[in-house]
Amino acid sequence: MNSLKVFALFLSLASVTAAQKEVPLPKDLPPYAAEQPLRAPAVQSSKLANGLTVWLVSQRGLPKVAFAVAVRGGFAADPADRPGITELLTKTIDQGTTSRTAKQISQELQAAGGDLSAESSKDFMQVSTAVLSSKVNVGLTILSDILQNASFPDAEVALAKRNLADSLRERESQPSFLAARVMGKVLFGEHPYHVTAPTQESIAASTATDLRNTYALRVRPDQAVLVAVGDFDNDTMLGLAKTQFSGWRPPGGAALPSTPRPTLPPQHAVFVVVRPGSVQTTLQLGTLGPMRSDPDFEAAEVANAIYGGTFSSRLVSNIREDKGYTYSPGASLRTYRQAGVLITRADVRNEVTAASLNEITYELNRLATTTPSDEELTKAKRFLVGTEAISLQARSAVAAELAKIWVDGLPADEIGIYSQRIAATPTAEVDAAARKYFPAWRSAIVAVGEEKVVRDALAPFGLPIQTMP
Repeated sequence: MNSLKVFALFLSLASVTAAQKEVPLPKDLPPYAAEQPLRAPAVQSSKLANGLTVWLVSQRGLPKVAFAVAVRGGFAADPADRPGITELLTKTIDQGTTSRTAKQISQELQAAGGDLSAESSKDFMQVSTAVLSSKVNVGLTILSDILQNASFPDAEVALAKRNLADSLRERESQPSFLAARVMGKVLFGEHPYHVTAPTQESIAASTATDLRNTYALRVRPDQAVLVAVGDFDNDTMLGLAKTQFSGWRPPGGAALPSTPRPTLPPQHAVFVVVRPGSVQTTLQLGTLGPMRSDPDFEAAEVANAIYGGTFSSRLVSNIREDKGYTYSPGASLRTYRQAGVLITRADVRNEVTAASLNEITYELNRLATTTPSDEELTKAKRFLVGTEAISLQARSAVAAELAKIWVDGLPADEIGIYSQRIAATPTAEVDAAARKYFPAWRSAIVAVGEEKVVRDALAPFGLPIQTMP
């Protein structure tokens, strides 16, 4: 071990003496109330003759229905010379069909009590709306028309390209976006998951014809799910879905191949994104983690909540509350169909760049080598269970979550057993997940900022430092 690595190790070990102290709560506080986990919805699953999966959740009461249609094939399916074309596709899919203009689509949905949104991600694209229960046939008619007959008018595509190019320029001015884009390349290399957004070149090169061809290839019923959540009778809704979508036929030829699972760990090194004149450094640490289908997923979720996934986590308490290095650090476990990613993020002042990385490294290694307290485990589990229950109160959120579960290849009842697994995760499994995924040596480090500041600050850690183009 060279002298620089010894110095970095000394800094990390020295942090133990400066670890934050637990502040006791007032003694007269009432005890925690009983946990209120998500009341899992009953999902009726069907498949139409054309291969379209239909998941229905009848929830009587509020007279609205949320629809979500997810189609496999997101950024990971984009051609190498058109990275991020899926985002342009979702910006234009509702801009006209063979029988309706964009204005007519908007007006008909508004008259039904809703509007339409389309989103893109690594694994899929999603089209969604929410309408009054009395207007469900209107909502399904519009969705069916868009998914079967989108026309991508030249003028609308040209306008969407200009808007997307402007939006991308704005995002590219944000250090967090620059860090995420480089982290995608560092974690996944040439794997399709490295794409996080379109490029200016791919936007400029994409044409309305490209979008029509991509749409014809990908938007097919045997690669899609229709989710409906709201005030309806399941049998009646299934009949409406058959009426509206039975004419949707898959094109000739095989569906898109499945995305392979990345297996190579990232290089434990520093990757610098130069941002001249920056007064702070944006740090991101990333490594591969579990997928949602992996048996240790819930244990890793609990471990991450203890480490940096909550406002009372170790990382936040350390570098925000105790040391004041940053205002909003945090950590997240993101999952895709074929990968999981653990990300730590912090925007820190230039003068504490080295100290911040040192504390992040310390907290990662502390989680990997020491068992959390019972209080930490309780807080983490309650946070995760409670957050899920709150976030899935809206019907549109339930529809979107079920669509994502389907894309990930999981059964519909996954939405109900997540919180049960979290609550039942034993300490030993949390320790095992922490040892497996959280040691600092597993992480790549992306630093966005003034190049000389970053290089000088991080040189004592003895890691390779590479400037990214």
